[in-house]
Order: sequence, then structure tokens, then C-alpha cells
Amino acid sequence: MRERIWAPLLLLPLLLPPPLWGGPPDSPRRELELELELEPGPLQPFDLLYASGAAAYYSGDYERAVRDLEAALRSHRRLREIRTRCARHCGARHPLPPPPPGEGPGAELPLFRSLLGRARCYRSCETQRLGGPASRHRVSEDVRSDFQRRVPYNYLQRAYIKLNQLEKAVEAAHTFFVANPEHMEMQQNIENYRATAGVEALQLVDREAKPHMESYNAGVKHYEADDFEMAIKHFEQALREYFAEDIECRTLCEGPQRFEEYEYLGYKAGLYEAIADHYMQVLVCQHECVRELATRPGRLSPIENFLPLHYDYLQFAYYRVGEYVKALECAKAYLLCHPDDEDVLDNVDYYESLLDDSIDPASIEAREDLTMFVKRHKLESELIKSAAEGLGFSYTEPNYWIRYGGRQDENRVPSGVNVEGAEVHGFSMGKKLSPKIDRDLREGGPLLYENITFVYNSEQLNGTQRVLLDNVLSEEQCRELHSVASGIMLVGDGYRGKTSPHTPNEKFEGATVLKALKSGYEGRVPLKSARLFYDISEKARRIVESYFMLNSTLYFSYTHMVCRTALSGQQDRRNDLSHPIHADNCLLDPEANECWKEPPAYTFRDYSALLYMNDDFEGGEFIFTEMDAKTVTASIKPKCGRMISFSSGGENPHGVKAVTKGKRCAVALWFTLDPLYRELERIQADEVIAILDQEQQGKHELNINPKDEL
Repeated sequence: MRERIWAPLLLLPLLLPPPLWGGPPDSPRRELELELELEPGPLQPFDLLYASGAAAYYSGDYERAVRDLEAALRSHRRLREIRTRCARHCGARHPLPPPPPGEGPGAELPLFRSLLGRARCYRSCETQRLGGPASRHRVSEDVRSDFQRRVPYNYLQRAYIKLNQLEKAVEAAHTFFVANPEHMEMQQNIENYRATAGVEALQLVDREAKPHMESYNAGVKHYEADDFEMAIKHFEQALREYFAEDIECRTLCEGPQRFEEYEYLGYKAGLYEAIADHYMQVLVCQHECVRELATRPGRLSPIENFLPLHYDYLQFAYYRVGEYVKALECAKAYLLCHPDDEDVLDNVDYYESLLDDSIDPASIEAREDLTMFVKRHKLESELIKSAAEGLGFSYTEPNYWIRYGGRQDENRVPSGVNVEGAEVHGFSMGKKLSPKIDRDLREGGPLLYENITFVYNSEQLNGTQRVLLDNVLSEEQCRELHSVASGIMLVGDGYRGKTSPHTPNEKFEGATVLKALKSGYEGRVPLKSARLFYDISEKARRIVESYFMLNSTLYFSYTHMVCRTALSGQQDRRNDLSHPIHADNCLLDPEANECWKEPPAYTFRDYSALLYMNDDFEGGEFIFTEMDAKTVTASIKPKCGRMISFSSGGENPHGVKAVTKGKRCAVALWFTLDPLYRELERIQADEVIAILDQEQQGKHELNINPKDEL
């Protein structure tokens, strides 16, 4: 098995397209060398500058804080540039040789000679450019995370305000907010700054904006305004910047190996195992650059179909300006990612029919930039899958070119349209907005159970399809559920074991209703208490179905008992949320003031409910907001037996304020009107309950005391 793995590992660099491995096709070696002729002098480690700036801020020395924090940001940026340029420089000076025609003693030596030469060049280049050993610039994961989340800009905006430099404070605040859209305090700061005299008209500037993303957004705006010449200019610029960013991203993956599954001192791998282990870490990281470059700051999910969309926009823009050859090249490039796209296939046929008779349509090929990119991407994918099988690690190839994201226009099928701009017929492959609720919006139905207290309706909660109830649980039931929770909850349950999936300042624990019943059946918690979890969730479902006067059955989509615990030592100066603002069945886009009802959102969810179990904690208020994710429309303090329920769409964005002390527990419930999306674990739980009821009935019929079973 190893022989099948090692050879492709060493040969992959030789198989990858040269323009995207050692630099763009038009970047000669001399140009790379000139790029390295930057200002000399030792570069100060950005982590030391960051620590100095933060210390100065807390000591009240705001001028020094600004000086050191700005220097830290420049150092961080410069370090990335040096590493990228050294990698390109050394890759060009020490190209990897082609495989020898025949195998024999020392056949691998030319390859290793080039690798050693490249390593020596890279070390020399970095040492010269950094003004010292590269090891001085290795930083902790905490510092790396702070720069990724743009935390230095949070310090900067406060320091600039202390120095009465409002314009710079607004820039720093906005730069931080772009990567932390759930940070409500920062949004309020920006509004306060802009409301200050002379600042309101300032243009918000993101100092860390990615050029390729800015150019892409500009291209979309010009395209939607039918300014196709400018759209082409910006999309072409976006592609050049994208491939430059891709080189940097891939270079930064080539760092030290991370030993996550074993201690370094216990690592005894041989030469080829060590090479393969490290190289796979690098290659998987590089393969993921497609996702990273398509993800906006502060977002977890990438823009769908991001890179192919450039060519989709371009193919029609070039068609509209009469450049049919370029339109055809871009359409064929798009098909490299989506070869079965019927609309673009039709476009290809149509563009070919518009070519001059002197041009052979078969001679027009897909754009070279994407052709080389996709070729490398496929080679990497094949190698990673092969290595995963041979080396025994798990890997699932993501769908990098998912087609939910399409152009938001009706220009997909231009067949039969003349250039003068007659009406274009076709259909849109664009994103779908979260639709208006197509059922009658009713509420105020009976609450079904005695002692339940109605508190607020939708109007009183400033929204649509909302209700707040009290006394859904008794104090005794809350205590009993708390006892169950302590016996069955798992850290990170529902989030692949992540201890803090929503915020690093809290521990998250959870358990499903089936987990509770199994624990009760096995005797790890009282069966009566485990069944209470099942019964009260059914009680909540019936209340929601009745109050909102639904004409069809409401089914469970997911049932989850959850607790959020404030982590000690991490609450000082905390300003994030326990759970960021979101909607339950669509992807909230505060910038566009829209909610996109498409995967990975749980689009089948129709109603949600939260049933609270305690109030002996600080913070943790449930909040509704407008679709801008910042304007709070209602705030609810949890307490035992209180239940908030609402429709799950973009009409009800919501989140949870920080839990700053203690543990906040609740039963979270999501419902669907579509029986196809019933919760599987709930169906299994129903079967367990049926068995238990049958057993209990049999015991009563035989008049058996349960204690006698022992």
C-alpha cells in the first residue's frame, strides 16, 4: 500500500500546472527578484508589538498603544508578504525536475536536490528579508486567532477615540465589525461616531478588505446596472486578484507541521511517513483555499459557487458587448466546474452560432486560467483521497462548486437575442429570498393546559408570529429536568463535540430526548425524570400548534436540551453574544437585509420554541432583532417554566446575550409542517415510550410490584 502512496506524493509537484505552482505564466524570474528588493531592516515580531500595544492601552498610554498596535498590523501584513514572495522567488529559482525516464539507483536524488535547494533559498530569503531568523515570528494560536478576528482593531478604535481622532476610530471600528457582525456594542459605537459632528458623512472603510472580494462586488453592481463594460473590467480584475490571493493562501499553508494527535517527543515516523504526514497537512490546507477565498470575514459559510460565478457573469457581459469569442471562452470555463449546466450549454451553442465563418468553434477553448486551476484542483483531490485510504485518515471532499449560488438575473439563456438589447428570456438561477409565509398568519388559539399564563403576543413583542408564556413547567419539574441534564449532557453535543461552538467564553452542553430515555432505561438517571423531558416537549408542541391555530399537524424537527455555562476568568470586558443573531430556516444576510432560504439552512423548519428551566445565572437574555441583526425589538429574561415560541423564518432573527455567570439551561424545540422532515430520534423515542407503556400496562395487569423484579 505504501508504494502506491509515496510515488504520487513526490510526483504531484511535477504534475501540477507550472503557472499556478511557481507563479503566473507572465512572471519571469527577474521580476520575482525585483519584488524582493524591499526596504531592508529587521522586522519586529507582531505578537510582541501587539502585547506592547495592549499593555499601553490598559495603562492609559493611548499614543503608544496606537503606535504599537499599528506597527503590529504592519508587521503581520509584511510577514505574510515576505513569506509569499520568498516562496515564489525560490520556486522560480529551484524548479522541481521532471521524473527521470528510467528508475535506478539515485533516481530520486535530482528531486531531493531541488527540494534542498529550495529550502536553503527559502531560509536565506526569509532571514535576509526579516532581518533575523524566521523562528522569531512564530506566534501562539491565541495571537493568531486574535489577528484573524481583527481584535487589534477593537483596541485601536478605543485608543483613537481617547485621542479624539474620530475618522481613524470609525475606520478601526468598522474593520473590526466586518469580521464580528454579532458585536452589537461595536455597531452602536460606529453609529455614535457617525452621529458626531463632522463624522456622519464619513465613508466606512474596511482596512482589511480583500481586493478580489471588493472587485467582485463592484463587478456585480455594474452588471446589475447593465454597465457591462465596467462589469467586465472589475470581474477580470477580481480574477487576477483571486489567483494572486490563492498563491498567498497556499504559501501560508507551508508552515511547520502540527502534531495534534500525538506528542512530538513520541513521534517516531520514518523518512517517507514523515514526509507524507507533513505534506498531507499542507495539501489539505491548500486545497481548502478555495473555500477560504470565497468566505467573507466573520462568516462561516463561503459564497456559494464563488469562483465559477465570475465566468458566469463574464460570459453574458462579453456577449452583451459583442465579444463572442471571449463569451464562449468564459462559458466553456464555467462548464469545467458544472459540465451538465443546461443553460450554459445552450449559451455555448448560441455563441458558436454568432462567430464569424472564418473562426472554427472547436478552436475556442475554455479560459486558460480556470483550466489550469481546475486541473490542479482535481489532481489534489485525487491524491488526498488516495492518501486518506493508504494512510488511514478520514477525508470527505466538500462540494466546492455547489450551484445554489447563481447569478441573480434572467440572462441565463440569451438564445435568439440580438445585441441591440431586445428582451432576454430565460429563468433565474439566483438565490431565493426567504419567502413570505404562505399560510394564514393566525394566533390566539387555546393554550390547552391549566395554569399556563399568557404574557405577550406578537404585537406586544414587536414582531410577527411570536408568543411568550409562563408556567409551562412547575418549579418541581424544572428541578427534575436540571437533575436529568447533569446526568446525560455531553459537551458539544450537536456541534461535533466542539466545547464552545458559539463563543469561546462559554461551555456548551446538550442532549437529545432519545439520549435521555436510553439513559433512563439503563438506570443512569431516573426513568420518570427522563420521560418528563419527552412529555414536556410534547406539551410544548401541542401548545404551539394550538396557539398559532395551524390547520395541519406540527411535527418535531429537532429536540435538544441545552446548557450554556460562563467560563471563569473569561468574562472581563466581554462583549460578544452567547449565540449570534440568526434565523432558524434561512441564512441571515444583515448587509443585504435579506434571509436566503437555501442550504445549509434548515429550510424545512416552520416554528421554534425555547422552554427555560432556570434563572439562577447572569446575562443570557433572549433577543429578537430586525433583519439588520443589530436593532433589538424585544428582550426576554429566562426563568423556570417560561416559553418563547415563534415562526422560524427571516421575520424572526434572534440570538442570546452573553451568559456572564452561572449556567443557563433550556429545552430547545424546532418544528416542521412537512412530515418528510420529522425528527428521526423523535420517532425512535416514540417507539421507546410505546414499549415502556406496554411494559407498564403488563405489570399492572399482572399486579407486579416493580421492586419485586429484582
